[in-house]
Amino acid sequence: MTWQKQNWSRVRRELWRPPRAHGRQPQHRVVGPLELFYDLTVVVLIGQAAHHLADHLTWRGLAEFAVIFALVWIAWLNGTLHHELHGYDDARGRVMFLLQILILIPLGAFIPKAGSEQGAAFAITAGILFAVLALLWYLAGRGDTPEFRKSSGLYVAGTATCAAILMASALLPPDARLLTWGLLALAALGGLAAIIALASPAQAAAFTITDALTERFGLLIIIVLGETVIGVVDGLSGEPTSATGVAVGLGSVLVGFGAWWTYFDFAGHRPPHRTRGATVQWLLLHLPLTAAVTAMGAAMPTLIEHAHDDRTPPATAWVLCAGAAIVLCATMALAASLQAWENDRRLYRPLARISVLVAVAAAALGALRPPPLALALTLFLLLGVPWLFAVAHRLSRAEEPTP
Repeated sequence: MTWQKQNWSRVRRELWRPPRAHGRQPQHRVVGPLELFYDLTVVVLIGQAAHHLADHLTWRGLAEFAVIFALVWIAWLNGTLHHELHGYDDARGRVMFLLQILILIPLGAFIPKAGSEQGAAFAITAGILFAVLALLWYLAGRGDTPEFRKSSGLYVAGTATCAAILMASALLPPDARLLTWGLLALAALGGLAAIIALASPAQAAAFTITDALTERFGLLIIIVLGETVIGVVDGLSGEPTSATGVAVGLGSVLVGFGAWWTYFDFAGHRPPHRTRGATVQWLLLHLPLTAAVTAMGAAMPTLIEHAHDDRTPPATAWVLCAGAAIVLCATMALAASLQAWENDRRLYRPLARISVLVAVAAAALGALRPPPLALALTLFLLLGVPWLFAVAHRLSRAEEPTP
């Protein structure tokens, strides 16, 4: 009997290990399939927000998209960082992910009506999700040493406050509710930035951007880029087949491809400097970057719908072109946090200036509103300018004589 108890205790310890303590973040680990499943679930919610934006290309629709996207992204960031810092690939880790996924599913179903009178369901479900996240962080921090206890407690309190405000916002009218969510998202991001920026040296050393984290953020960008393909397929399937429509659709795919190489050729899968400021910069800049890519995909069905028009509809032109401008500028701002920024100054400094100029040109293209095919092809060519400069730079360095 004693042997059976000991054996059961050993199995239980292996399957249900306590959360990893602060300061023991694994520096070399492989992203697991459960994390990918979690990311795919989150992208389903992002897709819901994108589809809603595609049907409501207005200032109101854009505001709803931005706020809902930010809340979903912040929840994803919480779940991702919790597993990175404290999780194991055991039964406990699986239950923690499954619990979040079970809440994310109905949350996604409530996204289309989140900005309307029926938005209370989204508010309550989002509040439950943040309450669960607060509980996970609380359980992870129970065994903290004194140097981590204060910051951990503040983070738990902040996450719990987000949960309470989200639930309370269910009682507000739609406009006030949306404003509350937007301010709450800004406060949550500001709180995270403050905790990292004000961390002591020991606390800062306990959290680094590992290869696993850079892979997770890059994978999210890749999956979100799939929204551009979905947008093109939806647009083509909803319109009568025509050479012009297909050409606009393929041109839209080229624009998505341009966003892909902008991020991955210049910033993706690269670690930031191991400083608090660079960590904050690297983490938070992925939010507007990912949102811009998603919004671009949401505008593509309308671009195809108006393939035969003399001018692109204003909202479609602005979302596509402004999205491309944000991708360019956010990628360069993100690159400024990288170790590569200092290691290859001759590339990144002029590349950043060129990208800003191209972003201005993209915004001007949105104001001009040329025909859809011309807009898509011109935007693709503009996104190619920084890449061509980088290629020319590499070739010129290859031709330099070896000292």
